[in-house]
Amino acid sequence: MLDYRLSDETEALRTTVREFAREVIAPQIGEFYERDEFPVHIVRQMGELGLFGLPLPEEYGGGGGTYFDLCVVLEELARVDSSMAITVEAGVSLGAMPIYRFGTEEQKQQWLPRLCTGEVLGAFGLTEAGGGSDAGSTRTTARLEDGSWVINGSKAFITNSGTELTGLVTVTAVTGTRPDGGKEISAILVPSGTPGFTVGQRYSKVGWNASDTRELSFDDCRVPEENLVGERGRGYAQFLSILDEGRIAISALSVGLAQGCVDESVKYAREREAFGQPIGRNQAIQFMIADMEVRAATARLAYYRAAEKMLRGEPFQREASIAKLYSSEVAMDNARYATQVHGGYGFMNEFPVGRFYRDAKILEIGEGTSEVQRMLIARDLGVG
Repeated sequence: MLDYRLSDETEALRTTVREFAREVIAPQIGEFYERDEFPVHIVRQMGELGLFGLPLPEEYGGGGGTYFDLCVVLEELARVDSSMAITVEAGVSLGAMPIYRFGTEEQKQQWLPRLCTGEVLGAFGLTEAGGGSDAGSTRTTARLEDGSWVINGSKAFITNSGTELTGLVTVTAVTGTRPDGGKEISAILVPSGTPGFTVGQRYSKVGWNASDTRELSFDDCRVPEENLVGERGRGYAQFLSILDEGRIAISALSVGLAQGCVDESVKYAREREAFGQPIGRNQAIQFMIADMEVRAATARLAYYRAAEKMLRGEPFQREASIAKLYSSEVAMDNARYATQVHGGYGFMNEFPVGRFYRDAKILEIGEGTSEVQRMLIARDLGVG
């Protein structure tokens, strides 16, 4: 029989992160959100807790845990705030994982210890303004010249790319032409501050306002030839495999937001009175909250299943897409229901559900849109 009970170690981790989210993040994150400001001191504290190194080996300064441990952490963070959850998710699965999975031993020794402690944040430069879901349409180029890669182009919507903690971004670039005439796409590590590498201003976003998202540009940016990450010409395939894992993480984050909507709705339904009684006594409210809990609980099982297959070394891409698709849509539904339960107060930024509502939509877009997930699931079933 399947047993999804957490181990004692993972349960202790969940408890620690839940307390941190409620006691440290919750009281102050709203102010950073409204100021559109990245809370460096909170991120440093998450680094001190070891959250950025959870699934990485101890030999590189990591926690020696599993990717599932990371997912549990993301769920608990997003239960209170998605900006800090996505900062950890991007820092680990998009910043550190490409180096761990595909980097040289020298690259691992140089970067992973600092990435694991949160002393340095890494970013993942794949998306371009004209590409979106068509990531293979990369226009950024890199040519070898006198032992250096010379990079030209731009990237869009890149998380953790311009904070005072950011130390590097790994970017995909066209490095040549394949024998079949297609683009040869490779991954190249670019340290922050490299001449020719410019980080744009923070985007003005609908949600995730306390996270850092920017446009990047490269103008004859030179980095050493040994900054190639993985095999030349395998950059696109490498990043796709990173995205497969990341979809499980985004699913966990989505479940956290969905469960946070339940938490806040239960609290409000008990406290808010109308017509002489708590609104939670009204069956209409009860049913909305019950449906929210059903969705969150079911979505949690979906990401648990995907993580289980991944950790067993079995093919998990379909399960990852199912989890990401379902849980992101559940997060959006629960945010809408929670706002309705709160009535006019749900439209006010001083209440967490207002922030949850603004944060939820991007979950149906980032790491592969809902349409892309449906396409991948259909293809895996042999349709199309």
